[in-house]
Amino acid sequence: MLTDQQNAGERLKVLAEQLAEEVTLRQYERQPELRHRFGPSGMARTKQDSLYHLRYLAQSVALDSPLLFINYIVWLKVLLAQYKITGKDLQINLGLMKEAIGSQVGTPEKELILSYLDMGIHHTLEEQSVQPFLQPDKPYYREAEKYLKLLLNSERRKASEFVLGLHDEGVPIHDLYLHIFQNSQYEIGRLWQLGSITVAQEHYCTACTQSIISQLYPRWIQAQEGKKTMVAVGVGQELHEIGLRMLADFFEMEGWNTYYLGSNMPTEGLIRYLKEQPADLLAISITMTFHVSEVQHLIASIRTHTELNHIKIMVGGMPFNIDRELWRKVGADGYAPDAKGALEVAGRLIPEGILREN
Repeated sequence: MLTDQQNAGERLKVLAEQLAEEVTLRQYERQPELRHRFGPSGMARTKQDSLYHLRYLAQSVALDSPLLFINYIVWLKVLLAQYKITGKDLQINLGLMKEAIGSQVGTPEKELILSYLDMGIHHTLEEQSVQPFLQPDKPYYREAEKYLKLLLNSERRKASEFVLGLHDEGVPIHDLYLHIFQNSQYEIGRLWQLGSITVAQEHYCTACTQSIISQLYPRWIQAQEGKKTMVAVGVGQELHEIGLRMLADFFEMEGWNTYYLGSNMPTEGLIRYLKEQPADLLAISITMTFHVSEVQHLIASIRTHTELNHIKIMVGGMPFNIDRELWRKVGADGYAPDAKGALEVAGRLIPEGILREN
């Protein structure tokens, strides 16, 4: 049985396309100068943006998590500035969205949706800033800063030599992952959000880090037969796989048998795989908020198969970092903000003496 929150969220999803069209037409009527500012493709892009806003709003409502929509608006306001879309433009867009929802969504769903939308509108009025992820008080700050600079200068070989040199000097693999790779990836995302680097640069830096991670494998991978097994998977049209890859590596370093299946895994295929390849833990990762419902549906589908009841399910990724109680709402057994925390949670979920039967 769906809750009021879920009903309201699902209703908004159904109307999202229609509402986005209406909001776009109204905004161009109210701001005719937008045609000159953004050219022939402006309306199509405004509609697409409006559709994204509505999808994030719907997900936030359905999951009873105002933090998801508020965080999206805070992030969005910074991002849009690089495209010359002002805070006022965003306020008008969300205000028109409020009018459209008010006229097309019935009670009681309307009041619920608008209460979340009002919270988002409120945060458009505040000045937003995004602090760097590389801070002097963090471990290996200078090393991470140098590594990032090499990547941004397209000096892949030097970046590789630098990291391998750090390991030769005694920096543990775990620390390279957590403090060099992870923090630099977060900073790359921030720089893209600010418009300081292009999408191409972001992809290049990520590809370089993935390559360097592969170069480290011979330094720690060894033949072993672990007692615990973990399957790592992403859902939805997720393209951000590096965090999930590092998670699987962390577990393997600690003696787990790991099976990394990557992103965009169909539910039916995953369930079949879990039946054929028994596991103790399933780790699910996402980056985009509007994929949270897919995690919820995936977990619900797995729970319907009694032969998979022994599997513990842990979730992670940006939406779960934003709302630290979200993991409970999607039906998971646990959550961790990073790979190190995931090992600790897994240890609690699956004590040494309680393992699946082979």
